[in-house]
Amino acid sequence: MAITASMVKELRERTGAAMMDCKRALTETAGDMEGAIELMRKSGAAKADKKAGRIAADGLIVIAISADAKQAALVEVNSETDFVAKDDNFVTFAKAVGDVVLTNQPANLEAISALPLGEQTVEEARAALIAKVGENIKLRRFELVSTDGLIASYQHGAKIGVLVELQGGDAELGKDIAMHIAASRPVCVDESGVSPELVAKERAIQLDIAMQSGKPEAIAEKMVDGRMRKFLGEITLTGQPFVKDPDQTVGKLLAAKGATVVSFTRVEVGEGIEKKQENFADEVAAQLAAANG
Repeated sequence: MAITASMVKELRERTGAAMMDCKRALTETAGDMEGAIELMRKSGAAKADKKAGRIAADGLIVIAISADAKQAALVEVNSETDFVAKDDNFVTFAKAVGDVVLTNQPANLEAISALPLGEQTVEEARAALIAKVGENIKLRRFELVSTDGLIASYQHGAKIGVLVELQGGDAELGKDIAMHIAASRPVCVDESGVSPELVAKERAIQLDIAMQSGKPEAIAEKMVDGRMRKFLGEITLTGQPFVKDPDQTVGKLLAAKGATVVSFTRVEVGEGIEKKQENFADEVAAQLAAANG
């Protein structure tokens, strides 16, 4: 069967692959469009496997919230570079995954991979995207929140995402609190959420510092009490000065609005991933050695 330009064009539009790859796949499948797509998916998956070992520490955060603000999904999708993270194909894929996660409420990452995304599964779409952009793409983590109250969100660019579960208050307050969390990075909502181990460790450090100053133990203990109050205020949401009005704490703001924060989630792209450090001079030297060898 003759492979026409219109067939190649259609396959290219459906797969996003290079024109020569489309023509080759159509030739191998005797013009069978669906067969060519399947062949290219397999080829794309093979290319994806070769890239799977690369560190994907860039990317973006996507947030999907139900119309009634009772359910929300936050998903981190990683790429290797910021360039690909801004690519329209990558952004479209990430947002689609966020919507699929919100709709299906999967139990884990493996369950997300098997979910339908158009005519493909999420995993098939990921593999095809890897083949298209030439970088490793990874679904790293996700959070699901459900409430009988209100869920608010805030995104700082594409790199930081926050979800806040509120009882009382309104959407405007929720957004303000989410924005504060993005900027101030609290560890937990209030003192009840701070681990006893962290409190004990910090107190021991502060007591040691106070004793080194030569103060009597009783005075040192009082100094430590004050420092611990400051420490807990700095790491808890309700104890922090509100970013839009530092004269009041977030706790006082919430009380004035008759609201409480039940929980919050703050996720930043790439946090905790160790990026590979490239040494350009060593890389050039290695290439020269290989060329001369």
